Amino acid sequence: MSTAHPTTPLVAPERLVFVGGLHRSGTTALGRLLAAHPEISGLSRTGVREDEGQHLQTLYQPSVAYGGPGRFARDAAAHLGPVTDTVERSRISEGLVRAWMPYWDLDSSLLLEKSPPNLVMGRYLQSVFPGSALVVVFRHPVVVALSTKKWQRWTDLTSLVEHWFVAHDAFMKDVSELERVHVLRYEDLVAHPDANLVPLTEFLGVTTPLTNNGQVRPTYSDRYRRAWTEMSGPVRGRQRRQIVKRFAEAASRYGYDIEDVDARLEWSLPDR
Repeated sequence: MSTAHPTTPLVAPERLVFVGGLHRSGTTALGRLLAAHPEISGLSRTGVREDEGQHLQTLYQPSVAYGGPGRFARDAAAHLGPVTDTVERSRISEGLVRAWMPYWDLDSSLLLEKSPPNLVMGRYLQSVFPGSALVVVFRHPVVVALSTKKWQRWTDLTSLVEHWFVAHDAFMKDVSELERVHVLRYEDLVAHPDANLVPLTEFLGVTTPLTNNGQVRPTYSDRYRRAWTEMSGPVRGRQRRQIVKRFAEAASRYGYDIEDVDARLEWSLPDR
């Protein structure tokens, strides 16, 4: 292991906030909500999809390299672990910040980067940027799978639901090693935005309370709720029953009822 002294960081790592969660989980809405806050700057005018930092850098592979939405978490290479070498950490942190800083307002107190694969990269990001914050969004497995289907037309719905658990189970294994992490469910944020933004405000340490600026809307899940309800007949009805039977217990561990997308059970991040 190298003993070289790290250089002074371009940006204090504790200023960085990373948002992660599977595609179609509400990461974009939450990222825009946060970036609208006067003390937070998100990446903007980047010219890349959804202004995601993963597309602006070359230090790690973006999710598309591992199959993209509904697939990337199945590839172990996407689950980046901590960087232990001091020189390598400095090289990566400087490279990432240089890639992102032209698109931030550096006068802001906090600097936000949102990319779905941050869900399985928490240990990597917090080793490279010690003291940084990770905010993760969960959304109902069936809703995520149904809304991802448009990008993965030839992928079976059951496989897309399974991917949800592959990704989130990987995140949960990482939690005990994460220094600063906050998890919220998209459905809770939609139903009670003010109540769910209070703890997030406290977690981030901003002085002005976070508010819903219209990015989080209760109607976003309607089409997928209808599609799930309408799954019937000899083929799709069978698939729905198989999904319910296979994933009911696993979903309950995350506070979800796999059959009823509107039902939410009590859930909180386990003590670490």
